[in-house]
Amino acid sequence: MPLFAANLSMMYQEHAFLDRFDAAAADGFRAVEFLFPYEHAPEHIALALRRNGLNQALFNLPPGDWAAGERGMAALPGREDEFAESVGRAIGYARAIGCHRLHAMAGLVPAGADRVQMRQTFVSNLRLAARQLAPHGITLLIEPINTRDMPGYFLNYQQQAHDIVAEVAAPNLKVQMDFYHCQIMEGDVRTRLERHLKDVGHVQIAGVPHRHEPDEGELDHAWLLAELDALGYSGYVGCEYRPRAATSSGLNWIQPYKDSQV
Repeated sequence: MPLFAANLSMMYQEHAFLDRFDAAAADGFRAVEFLFPYEHAPEHIALALRRNGLNQALFNLPPGDWAAGERGMAALPGREDEFAESVGRAIGYARAIGCHRLHAMAGLVPAGADRVQMRQTFVSNLRLAARQLAPHGITLLIEPINTRDMPGYFLNYQQQAHDIVAEVAAPNLKVQMDFYHCQIMEGDVRTRLERHLKDVGHVQIAGVPHRHEPDEGELDHAWLLAELDALGYSGYVGCEYRPRAATSSGLNWIQPYKDSQV
């Protein structure tokens, strides 16, 4: 059965961030993920995890100036030193809170940019990061993101991501496959999952097209989750969706799986 991780950047926004851990645990989650931890001391996050018996499934490397619209820098030429520093900062947090998966955001394509050069930069930076993370037992992830939610993002398609993983050739580099983004950009989610499963390191879900609970929209998540089991996926499934109302009141969809959340 799937092991779900509540995404605390999108879910439980009716609570202060450090209180969201308590709320997720009270609803039966045994793992959480979030975008960025860097506004909070790592020891405070570690305490919230320990207090609730939660595992930290995933978080992102620092993305650059998020408030100014930046969405990562791993594929941005000229930002290599800053990217390397971001890897070191993320490792410190990951070790403190016991997290073994980090997502490196590629970044937005600047006007007039050379995409070939960006890809070369991305590959080089990912090789560096994977080497730095390996001694700590941390898997590095890259994620194709749809162009409707994040216009101009460099990485958009499953095959594009897996081609980059093959070129980097680091055993601890995998793809973060978000069914929501995949359905919007290319569809055929189950076939793409089966084709690429060996290099999928994390899965995320949300209803399409509105990114609410996975009990509505274009995708049959109950069937897809059963297929995940049948294909042998044993990682976490991140619940990266925006609740329609209060988070807890929208969790009826997870009831059939609650006994398996260990």
